[in-house]
Amino acid sequence: MDLRSTPTSTSHGAQPADAPIKDSDTARFQADVLEASLSRPVLVDFWAPWCGPCRQLTPALEKVVTANKGKIALVKINVDENQALAGQMGVQSIPAVFAFLGGRPVDAFMGVKPESEVARFADKLIEAAARAGIGGPDEAERQISAALEAAGAALADKDYQRAYQIFSAVLQHAPETPEAVIGIATIQFETGDLDGAEETLNLLAPDKTAPEADALRKSIALAREAAKLGDPVALEARLTNDPDDHQARFDLAMIFNARGLRIEAATELVAIMKRDREWADDGARKKLLELFEAWGPKDPATVKGRRLLSSVLFR
Repeated sequence: MDLRSTPTSTSHGAQPADAPIKDSDTARFQADVLEASLSRPVLVDFWAPWCGPCRQLTPALEKVVTANKGKIALVKINVDENQALAGQMGVQSIPAVFAFLGGRPVDAFMGVKPESEVARFADKLIEAAARAGIGGPDEAERQISAALEAAGAALADKDYQRAYQIFSAVLQHAPETPEAVIGIATIQFETGDLDGAEETLNLLAPDKTAPEADALRKSIALAREAAKLGDPVALEARLTNDPDDHQARFDLAMIFNARGLRIEAATELVAIMKRDREWADDGARKKLLELFEAWGPKDPATVKGRRLLSSVLFR
């Protein structure tokens, strides 16, 4: 059924946090769905009061969830009252049911399904949860591991909002998880909040430090250094007039690094070394090694930068 209709308002009474069937909304989506799916699978039913097929499907969903006695939950979202959330999930027609596990959507179906098919869909999700260790032995540890994996994937995709939500959910369950603290600090750094990233890293206990935290601190320091260096266009103009203006080339490399242009930064520093190995007490090589440490050994820029460096040192 098409989503276009006249909005109808409904109200939600108080519901226990662990209720297997509940109404929810955009504000509670993180807690009711993302966080809850770290403990058990969650079906999210996007529906509307005017939707006839929804009135056929929802009772079947409720019956299946009730029969599974807490192994799976059902969260109902009224699309009229939560249109932005429905849009974010890509809902174009209802009923639409999404399955969440480990803080992320893993399956879905649209339209009315007979109760037997709904039951098979739920069974498949419960089996997937068991394989992932959600609801089984070592549940807490496996929940956190699955959530961190999902958050890491979102961060790699630059989906900072989703990554932040999942990292935050992890910290609510396990406040001293260093990967989640570093993850949130990384999001703050990537979105330009250097002070916030530094403050977040300071929350790490002394015995919870990690190479990733040290690398991020170096990146913060480098970004602050680059912010003081001025206009890259002016620096490039200086280099056009004088290719041996090593300070201009050095400053430009720092700006490139701050903007995420890591290979370009490495190339400029190596160019200084080719022209003058002794400039600034071997400052270009020292800075390049500092960048490698901040980027990490597996970063493509580190790999290529080391090759460029070797070409200068061992020619």
